[in-house]
Amino acid sequence: MRLSATDVYAFQALGFLGSQALDRWVSSEEISEATGVHRPYLVRILAALTAKGVVKSKKGIGGGYALARKPQLISLCEVVRAIDGPVAPLSCISLNWHEPCVEEARCHARNTIYTRMRDAMLGVLQEFSVQDLVLDAQQGVSYGNCLGHLLKPNA
Repeated sequence: MRLSATDVYAFQALGFLGSQALDRWVSSEEISEATGVHRPYLVRILAALTAKGVVKSKKGIGGGYALARKPQLISLCEVVRAIDGPVAPLSCISLNWHEPCVEEARCHARNTIYTRMRDAMLGVLQEFSVQDLVLDAQQGVSYGNCLGHLLKPNA
């Protein structure tokens, strides 16, 4: 699994939203200013998170965005799936988007290595929640620096 810039921006926005009162609607402009995420990109991220029930939105005056649930009840697995789709590295081992392979039954790599990779990624992402991101937001930690450390394919 490799984090994308979109993942990093989503984590930053969710940490900020999680540090707000649950009943407070926060405008995309305020989130953008607080996180440094350009508003047009942020709105697309928030739309994806809203579509998957991680964030809720309200249109009109006094509207904006808020977490759909308490931060500790939103796993990072749910967030990554909302942004990137499946967590599994291959569809033949995906729990939610499984596509059968003719070699499934006898493929040693699939039944050992790939399955363990999936389980390890899911385990870590399920272990942590948006509350963990809130801790950084409350301390003023910016994930902007993470963008310079994103691994590129074939790096």
